[in-house]
Amino acid sequence: HAGQETGQGSPWQPPVARGKMSISRVFSGVCQVEIRHKGDLYSVLVITSKFPSPSAESSGLLSLPWEILTHIVSYLPVHFVVNVLPKVSLKAFFTDRTSWQLRAQRLVGLRAAFPVGPREDFDWPGACLQMEQLITCWSGEVEVFIANEGRDAVCATASRDWNVKLWDLELGSLLQTMGRQGDFSSHRGWVWCLASQGPLLASGGFDSTVRLWDLQAGGADRALIRTGAAVLCLSCQPDMLLAGTFDKRVSMYDTRAAAPLVKSIRMHSNAVMCLCADDKYIISGSKDCTVAVYDRRAGKGLKRLRLSSYLLSMSYSGCEVWAGDNGGMLHSFSMQAGTLKPVSQFDVGLYTCSSDCTVKVHIPCAPPRTLSTLHYQTGVHGLSVEAGVLAIASGDVRVQVWRPRK
Repeated sequence: HAGQETGQGSPWQPPVARGKMSISRVFSGVCQVEIRHKGDLYSVLVITSKFPSPSAESSGLLSLPWEILTHIVSYLPVHFVVNVLPKVSLKAFFTDRTSWQLRAQRLVGLRAAFPVGPREDFDWPGACLQMEQLITCWSGEVEVFIANEGRDAVCATASRDWNVKLWDLELGSLLQTMGRQGDFSSHRGWVWCLASQGPLLASGGFDSTVRLWDLQAGGADRALIRTGAAVLCLSCQPDMLLAGTFDKRVSMYDTRAAAPLVKSIRMHSNAVMCLCADDKYIISGSKDCTVAVYDRRAGKGLKRLRLSSYLLSMSYSGCEVWAGDNGGMLHSFSMQAGTLKPVSQFDVGLYTCSSDCTVKVHIPCAPPRTLSTLHYQTGVHGLSVEAGVLAIASGDVRVQVWRPRK
């Protein structure tokens, strides 16, 4: 770009850009920075009381003061900062923890706390990327879709009609009703929960069984596991299937073995309503209003927390656990070295559904920031989120699949 008047009576030529960056229209205390990447043009206007004096030694965007560069980069999309800037001698912005914390605070708002859990070893770039994608996707209007960009994308549903069904998202049509040859239904009772890992789909029901289905083989029956009590929650891990049952137990199964039961533990005095896990710990919530932590490697229970209500759903990621209870409240916990600590509770969640006939999408800060509210004519019983696509099961015997408007 051509140099502009600095206000001091003489034109100044801006530094030579590195990579795809350039500085244009420079005035006293004002500069506009334009960055082009794959056809997208990002333009940032910076107003400052000081601006570097031109010199023969200054060359490139890095000649600007660090404060100005940091301010410029804070207005660029997170994916650009993570994937592009390190390639043009600006890797320092990716590793600058303070810059990421300031960006996160701007995304959640000045009055909100983020993260809710521990800050040690927190993945700030990853969190900012997810929040920015969430805001882009769910701020403003959204639309229902019945077509999916990916091929062979399916949606699995379970119902009180005793069946598990597979739906083609590309065509919006029923692919098949799961079941073994000769069976009139997938289960012999209400199908209460689903879980999946890769091509494996597991369904649990009031008939005291877990059935395994092979999605790569077109939903073929893979195995039948008898649990001895109604199955209320499932969690598929890479090495194990976990089931929470009405008889107060959490059972671990090796789906590859002829005798799949590995271990059954009892840490509650009432039905196990929800659970989540990773390769180290199992966290379970029960109708007895307790949350329990089990150490998989040590093979023993670690801690139980007592609440004033019981949990119905749970999500566990990194050092944070989020759970919804039977009173419509959202609870957040921190999880470090097997120690589960309550942090706070709110009357809204992240992706939440309720008998108040709404589904809400929020940013996980304290308090959560609501991005979108979807209204239904009947209560909403369940939802699932995968790669930004939201599937919602409502009381009018429908499943709607949503994606954000692009």
